[in-house]
Amino acid sequence: MSSGSKKVILAALAGNSMIAVTKFGAAAYTGSSAMISEGVHSLVDTGNQFLLLLGMKKAAKPADERFPFGHGKEIYFWSFVVAILIFALGSGISIYEGIQHMMHPSEMKNVYVNYIVLGLSILFESFSLYIAVIEFNKTRGSQSTFRAVRDGKDPSLFVVLFEDCAAMAGLAVALIGIVIAQITGAHWVDGAASVVIGLILGGTAIWLAKETKGLLIGESAEPETVESIRAMAAAQHGVCHVNEVLTLHMGPEFILVTISIDFADELPAGQVEQTIQELDKAIKEKHQRVKRVFVEAESKK
Repeated sequence: MSSGSKKVILAALAGNSMIAVTKFGAAAYTGSSAMISEGVHSLVDTGNQFLLLLGMKKAAKPADERFPFGHGKEIYFWSFVVAILIFALGSGISIYEGIQHMMHPSEMKNVYVNYIVLGLSILFESFSLYIAVIEFNKTRGSQSTFRAVRDGKDPSLFVVLFEDCAAMAGLAVALIGIVIAQITGAHWVDGAASVVIGLILGGTAIWLAKETKGLLIGESAEPETVESIRAMAAAQHGVCHVNEVLTLHMGPEFILVTISIDFADELPAGQVEQTIQELDKAIKEKHQRVKRVFVEAESKK
């Protein structure tokens, strides 16, 4: 797992833990429903960062007899758990709290405390988002953000990026809701802001679950990598045809490759073995995330 991923998670963890405390303090002091939702949001995000760190630690465990290809998919599992927690806790509690406040609105006290806390929260979240965007841009290269997320194999980066974006959107909604409630005296608007925050979290969770599900089930490497491996195999001496190239991400930095090749019938067994060995070495040198290569000798399909 890259050090950049860990730096992003640690930055988010530090920011969210401080923000959660200040939001809950402001909510208790002012009685704002939107601030309660924002506090729950930051608390869930803090827990999520701990889970991602746990996933990274477990994914780094070496291979053993029971898991011969290592534990790289641990990070995919824990990222999926994070998506579920955002939906169940963050979104569910925010929507419930908002509906309760809309049904039984109450006047906020010392509302300017909320503004101070929201201002500090925006500052902390901006720093965390800045770190996440920098590290994400390093990995996406010239790809669009959408494609980089869709093709990305390290969920620890885009999970935090999504969380931070949702957090900034939630803070904006909370601020707007509190301002409207204060100006108009329609205190139910504060509860409505809480519901909107819950919907933002729910949408974020569904998107995260969708992106991490494919990784958890087993996604192939990028098409460019697959085509590169196919071309390298086809260029080897004695290869008549490359039937198929199958790849599987066993973790963000672990690609397993299976190649079906039709070798020339007159090629001696010893030469076939040498060709496979040279191909294995060439693929691993060019694509450093490829850790295991299996070659099957089969007639052209």
